[in-house]
Amino acid sequence: MEVDAAHPAAAGDELRRLLAATLSADKASVDAATAGLDGISAAGDPRFPIAVLAVAAGDGDQGTRIAAATYLKNFARRNMEGGLSSSALYVEFRDQLAQALLRVEPAILRVLIEIFRQVAEKDFAKENSWPQLVPQLKLVIQSSDAISPGHHPEWKTINALTVLQSTVRPFQYFLNPKVVNEPVPEQLEQIAAEILVPLQVTFHHFADKVLSSHDGNKLEYEQLLLITCKCMYFTVRSYMPSGVKQILPSFCKDMFRLLDSLDFNSPPEDADTTRLKIAKRCLIIFCTLVTRHRKHADKEMPHIVNCVTKLSKQSIHLSKLNSLSDRIFSLSFDVISRVLETGPGWRLVSPHFSSLLDSAILPALALNEKDIADWEEDTDEYMRKNLPSELDDISGWAEDLFTARKSAINLLGVIALSKGPPVVSAASKRKKGEKNKGKGGSSIGDLLVIPFLSKFPVPSHGEDASSKAVQNYFGVLMAYGGLQDFLTEKKDLTATLIRNRILPLYYLDQCNPYLISTANWIIGQLAPCLPEAMSTDIYNSLMKALSMEDAEDLTCYPVRASASGAIAELIENGYSSPDWVALLQVVVKRLSAEDENESALLFQLLGTVVEAGEEKVLPHIPGTVSNIANIIMNLLSPVPDPWPQVVEQGFAALVAMVQAWDSSAPDENKEHEKEWQLGQTAIAQTLSIVLQKAWLLPVEQMELTLDSELPPASCVNEASFLLEFIMRSITSVEEITHLKVFELVAVWADTIAYWDSWEEMEDQGVFNAIKEAVSFHQRFDSSGFFMKMLPSQSANGAQSSIIGRVSSFVTRAIAAYPSATWRACSCIHTLLHAPDFSLGAEDGRMTLAVTFGEAAFSYFKGLSDSPAGIWKPLVLAISSCYICYPDAIEQVLCKDDGNGYTVWASALAQISSSLFTPALSSESEIKLAVLTLATVIERLLALSMGGTKVLKDCYISLMESCIHLKDVQEDGNDDDEAEDDDDDEEEDTDDDDEDSEDDDVREETEEEFLARYAAAAAAASESIEVVEEGDIDDETQDIELGYLDEVDIKQVVLSLMQKHITLLQAQSLPNDLIERIAETFPESEQMLRAHPQT
Repeated sequence: MEVDAAHPAAAGDELRRLLAATLSADKASVDAATAGLDGISAAGDPRFPIAVLAVAAGDGDQGTRIAAATYLKNFARRNMEGGLSSSALYVEFRDQLAQALLRVEPAILRVLIEIFRQVAEKDFAKENSWPQLVPQLKLVIQSSDAISPGHHPEWKTINALTVLQSTVRPFQYFLNPKVVNEPVPEQLEQIAAEILVPLQVTFHHFADKVLSSHDGNKLEYEQLLLITCKCMYFTVRSYMPSGVKQILPSFCKDMFRLLDSLDFNSPPEDADTTRLKIAKRCLIIFCTLVTRHRKHADKEMPHIVNCVTKLSKQSIHLSKLNSLSDRIFSLSFDVISRVLETGPGWRLVSPHFSSLLDSAILPALALNEKDIADWEEDTDEYMRKNLPSELDDISGWAEDLFTARKSAINLLGVIALSKGPPVVSAASKRKKGEKNKGKGGSSIGDLLVIPFLSKFPVPSHGEDASSKAVQNYFGVLMAYGGLQDFLTEKKDLTATLIRNRILPLYYLDQCNPYLISTANWIIGQLAPCLPEAMSTDIYNSLMKALSMEDAEDLTCYPVRASASGAIAELIENGYSSPDWVALLQVVVKRLSAEDENESALLFQLLGTVVEAGEEKVLPHIPGTVSNIANIIMNLLSPVPDPWPQVVEQGFAALVAMVQAWDSSAPDENKEHEKEWQLGQTAIAQTLSIVLQKAWLLPVEQMELTLDSELPPASCVNEASFLLEFIMRSITSVEEITHLKVFELVAVWADTIAYWDSWEEMEDQGVFNAIKEAVSFHQRFDSSGFFMKMLPSQSANGAQSSIIGRVSSFVTRAIAAYPSATWRACSCIHTLLHAPDFSLGAEDGRMTLAVTFGEAAFSYFKGLSDSPAGIWKPLVLAISSCYICYPDAIEQVLCKDDGNGYTVWASALAQISSSLFTPALSSESEIKLAVLTLATVIERLLALSMGGTKVLKDCYISLMESCIHLKDVQEDGNDDDEAEDDDDDEEEDTDDDDEDSEDDDVREETEEEFLARYAAAAAAASESIEVVEEGDIDDETQDIELGYLDEVDIKQVVLSLMQKHITLLQAQSLPNDLIERIAETFPESEQMLRAHPQT
């Protein structure tokens, strides 16, 4: 069907004019043209998309046609779900789109094919409502210009195959991943039978053309081969249609031919790019066949192994090749790793072990010109490629390795772990675990890999990177780094390798930085299996590397960075330094404001060292804090711009220091209390100077220029930790003035009032500082500074109090993320009950209560459909507001919904019930619930709601909470002892489980894999619907009640019962609850006798 250029939506010339105007360099013209097109589309003419398609596929200038195609693509994306036009016209549009795709030039095809992809996925893959597509596409492909020249020259083969690629693309993933062993979709079976099977002959013909041609004509055939390979990959990535099983041997033979033709003796040229992409796609198909469809690929496995082994042995040329070539070698190693993890893998790959080590793996690992160039030009890129902070687990099923070196390391690890062919069922498909090891006997790591690597001697004194010995030994070191899984259970062998093959490198006359950086990395990788006896030698070597100075023409930053990373790995794996003070001094000595990248790394290491060194480094913390502070202050810009990363890392290091100091606070040891207090004061003084430089000086400078702007909102969380430490350290009014605490608190509160960069686990310091600020206010703010109206440095310059600014942060935090909700609600109790509001405006407290109540109830309403753990903090926060100002908060609750009060009251009854999870657990939580329930019951009775369910629920929860409160007060710490016993039992059980798992390692069948895949898909789908409810640590908390903590709860409840005895006795209570109330409160027994029982 020809594309009809006639369209009633707009005159053709007008539509073309608007589309051409979207290409203008003038933004106003583009906006006007876009608005005009949007106006036409919004008019509702159902033929509008057909009209735009006619322009895109017509004969106008290419710029206008590309603009039309682009507008149509965006239009389709916006309207696909709702329908592009009426049903009949949509089918017409779909057919014309398919026709247009067959003849347009590549620039238009690239845009229009994205529209077709959406249409095909919806109509063909998901709804199966396009039965004509496959027969018509089959006819077009067979009659296209490159397959049947002269039949339909307007039908381009490359366009037709591109349409086929978009048609099969949705089938690369399971359409119904939750279904175990999902059958091949009938649409895919139809494509395989009617198109792919006949296309195999054409693929073979194209391969002949490419392999025999030595001129430029082969490029078109290479593009056709590449698209066909992509179609095959999308077809078999998840499913295996019966038609593909028939052509698989023939198709594989042609892929073998294409891969065998690759020659990497010389660097590839631009003209070779498509051929390399074909090779990459062939190798990805092999990975898929081995991983997903082994029983269908078993006969081809020997040929696959021979082909990729031959290819991988060209890795000696890697240094001269581009990234695409590197990816091809990466995939060739990955194919071998996958084969080796299968049942017949050992038999097929083991004859090649020696040659792979010598001719493929080691050349891929050896130092080459690219590595040296990366070191000199981009040290971060060098470390990313060669010194990864974390290696992926060694496994034949590892994915996304991407570089030849990483894949070679992975393959070496798989080979080293091999112990011969496993005894498994012939139907085995893959491993559930990631090990292919037999029981007993020596592994290939012992028999072949370690002896092979031992053939290469440690380089002699003075050899540089041009030496073949250095280049090969670099590869040996990389290989050791990849043998972590193999060496984990061989501590004696690991100790020998470290002693004889690694540590000697540090004591050569001229330490080679390429080897030392890799040696550092290896030590970090092997941290879990290093012997304690060698800790002194290992740490001395790493500290020597950490102190290595740059050479005249070569930076040694990767050496120092890798040493820092290795030390951190050792510490995090419990491998202690024999001299923490010496290590701390080396790190501090290297700190400098001149090298920001290095200082950023050392700041991270400092935090780790101080945390692990504990009391051994404690006396040095005040001095270290001073050193860090000096560097930070030198790096802080006088202009309030966002701080550089090194400053952020410096603040994080300061937080680690103060947390370590806090944890060492003396309890009953009076002997060290004075010394510790002196250190505390010194640290607080240093931190105050840093925050003054960071916060007060920028503000003063802004005032001088009459600009109103806050200091940068950098490190707000870390700075809040430091400010909290300063406030907690204050012991006198004189210190407040000297450390400028009030000034710092004012700027801090101003900053967090406008905070909008919410991040999980990144705001804890702010919430802690809020509570400490309120405590500081209670202890030292006799003048009411926290309540005074102060000018803000924000853009609007409005006046507000410190308490008001803090409350603004808390209000917005309520709905930020689940953990913030818990923390914010905890702060609400503190802000309502702890400050001395008599020092400020009379209605200040009521204003806060109303603001908090509105925010908490607004968020609660969105979650109120079904009970959830997040109810607890929200309902208790509203309770604190209500207990302070019942009338005002009742108005808030009923403002938008007349039932708001009863909705909240019902929720309060639910969270106070013994059946709710998480239950009220702290004494203060239960007290607040009891007081609020008593007040609510009074109000419900006043509203003549005595016979309602909400009153009954509140009354039952009130009684249960009273009993619960007395139990909590009496129980003390009995629960902690019970938990310790449970933990011991769980640890024993875990050990038993681990033993049983080790005895039952086996391959996983295809049926088991599919069942596990479906279960994982279902679990992932369900997890999306689950709302996070915050950290479990936040669910149990003591909340601030102020004067309410002194209220006699027992008297409140008994008074309520006596005052409304008649109405309350009308409420039926469970028998067991009546008995428990009588036991808890004997005074109430007489009143309870008249209660109806259930």
